[in-house]
Amino acid sequence: MRGDQVVHVDHRGASAGRTTSWPEWLPADCRDSVRAAGIKAPWGHQRSLADLAFAGHHSAICTSTASGKTLAYLLPVMAATASHEPALGVPDTSLRAQLTSRRRHSALYLAPTKALAHDQWRACRELGPEGWAVSALDGDSDQAERQFARDHASYVLTNPDMLHHSVLPNHARWSSLLGSLRYVVVDEAHRYRGVFGAHVAQVLRRLRRLCRMHGSDPVFILASATSTNAAEAGARLIGAPVEVVDRDDSPHPARDVVLWQPEESTTADAARLVARLADEGRQTICFVASRSLAEVIAVHGQDQVIGDAVIASYRSGYLPEERRAIEAGLQDGSVRAVVATNALELGVDVSGMDAVVIVGYPGRLSTLWQQAGRAGRAGRDALVTVLAREDPLDQYLFGHPELLFGRSVETTVLHPDNPYVMGPHLAAAAQEGFVSPADEEFYGPALAPVGDMLVAQKVLRRRGQKLFWTRPERAVDAIDLRSMGGMGIDVIDHVTGRVVGVVDERAGDRTVHPGAVYLHQGDQWLVDEYLPADHQALVHREVPGFWTQPQSASSVRIVAEEQRRAFGDGYVACGQVELTEQVIGYLRRDEVTNDVWDSTALEMSEHTMVTQACWWVVPDAVTDRLGLDAVALAGAAHGTEHTAIGILPAFAPCDRWDVGGVSSALMADTGACTIVVHDGQAGGAGFARAGFERAEEWWHATARRLAECPCEAGCPSCVVSPKCGNANQMLDKDAARRLAAAMDPLWSETGPPAPIRN
Repeated sequence: MRGDQVVHVDHRGASAGRTTSWPEWLPADCRDSVRAAGIKAPWGHQRSLADLAFAGHHSAICTSTASGKTLAYLLPVMAATASHEPALGVPDTSLRAQLTSRRRHSALYLAPTKALAHDQWRACRELGPEGWAVSALDGDSDQAERQFARDHASYVLTNPDMLHHSVLPNHARWSSLLGSLRYVVVDEAHRYRGVFGAHVAQVLRRLRRLCRMHGSDPVFILASATSTNAAEAGARLIGAPVEVVDRDDSPHPARDVVLWQPEESTTADAARLVARLADEGRQTICFVASRSLAEVIAVHGQDQVIGDAVIASYRSGYLPEERRAIEAGLQDGSVRAVVATNALELGVDVSGMDAVVIVGYPGRLSTLWQQAGRAGRAGRDALVTVLAREDPLDQYLFGHPELLFGRSVETTVLHPDNPYVMGPHLAAAAQEGFVSPADEEFYGPALAPVGDMLVAQKVLRRRGQKLFWTRPERAVDAIDLRSMGGMGIDVIDHVTGRVVGVVDERAGDRTVHPGAVYLHQGDQWLVDEYLPADHQALVHREVPGFWTQPQSASSVRIVAEEQRRAFGDGYVACGQVELTEQVIGYLRRDEVTNDVWDSTALEMSEHTMVTQACWWVVPDAVTDRLGLDAVALAGAAHGTEHTAIGILPAFAPCDRWDVGGVSSALMADTGACTIVVHDGQAGGAGFARAGFERAEEWWHATARRLAECPCEAGCPSCVVSPKCGNANQMLDKDAARRLAAAMDPLWSETGPPAPIRN
């Protein structure tokens, strides 16, 4: 591989750690069990977090990967729930309660994945004293395991979905646990962002409310990757102020981060690089964005290994025993390299890696540094290689590495007061126990208007100042924490009747329309019949030789402009918009060459939603000065929209799939050329507003990408989008470059550089 593939190297020197003494309140049996696990003394930040939580303060620890966050929150949890001798200063229950209850205090641990909860169980076994009653509770738990968690366990490890669907709606059966809760640990708290974060924030408000009803008031402990707004985001997540520990006193090995521009393709270079590192004896993790890519790189890498090194793939969808076998192989060295999706990123203990390969910028700096932190975890020097994809964001960042290495990680954006999220959860809370004005302690000022909305919709009934759920069905069954897509579409093999997979209802028209090719775990299925009213799509297995690309038509209407400021010769604004989208057909493309075979028209329903957006208005004076006619202006706006969407994750904590866009050479609501970027969820997720707050930087990055991309007519590194509704038609890269430069308020007086050409 050529040396000019390395476009930048960032070196970080090794640093020593700072230890401190064990807390005086930590019981001797807990201290002894931690020491027996090989930990002689805590790092300073571990002690700080533990002291805050023990003193009753909601708190968050925001330090790097492998800095020991687990021990930090386990110290107070063990003191309250694991010790056979009462911790100094821990409030005890009455004698009668001790005689009638099986537990004095309990704690709850919430993780975004089952795997992380089970990894926490192993950490408890290693660090905790004998006899600590720890239980993992998830959808795979049998009846005996659920009963043990409900009636006996003092530390229950679960996830927000289980809490939402099973524990809170049946809180009377879980009263022993809820009434004795002293701590609630929320791990990977930075993962709770956008609409998913808003859902989890509402679940935690329901939890706090029910704990109060059953006689407890637990302290919340958040563990998160490094964040620039941990206090604000933590307070939004739990609905109460949070104190933050972000000083990292753990030791760090030396580390080199290499930015690598692929020679051939990102996939081919990644496979060669992983094979070479494995042959050199370096234990390696390669992080990829998709399951299929994990399989492909692992297979191709194994084919290129010269020695006897084993390269495995690791992703969700594997059986638990398969995943455990790979983790064991990494621990004992029999597996030299693993190609993984973020299933391995989320805290599974794979310490001692020599190298990390990251295929494509993962969308957020917090994720990048969490993945990079897997290297050097056992004290050895670390090598991290990040490979660029053909993507506007990757190419922009690789051309401006200071944005990766000289900038704080992103803020965490979530809006728990989104009425599309809060409304259903408030209904669920009313079913769990009537809602009254006193609940404003948990819900804030949004309680009254959202409650009024639910009464007007006849979802809740008002009696005096109290709101009641009066329906026979369970309110929680209408809420999917990880989607705003309703019930979902079951994809069914019409030969066997087996459910092959499930598609979000909102994505059904685009994914499983009649004639679509549906991909699932490497298999291809052809859609025979799409029945959205029945939430079904009937498919059969086939290898058709083509893939399908939906075509759609979109329009946007401004509902409410909430903020505006001058932007170049025009202005930028944000607020609420109404989007109307309709799938109107699909293309069949050759699976090898991507050539279009043909186009098929469809008659699908229109779908409308109200969400949050940011939009730029380009006045006629600018377009006249550039000499753009209506066709060129439409192509310029469309290309700028695509590039801006691709760049947005550099300025807001989202993926390009979390947002969408609509552009128009003449928008009725503004009377001028307008480019709109909107949240992809009803009610909004906060990403478009975060973009608005940094609109000047965001637009400038968009203009630079258009100017610096060396292609002639547009490519995936600039204006070509993988999610374009009209198959990337009506794009004008050169006109987009000129339009973006003309509107850029941050460009120097000399103007943009001439376009780069190969």
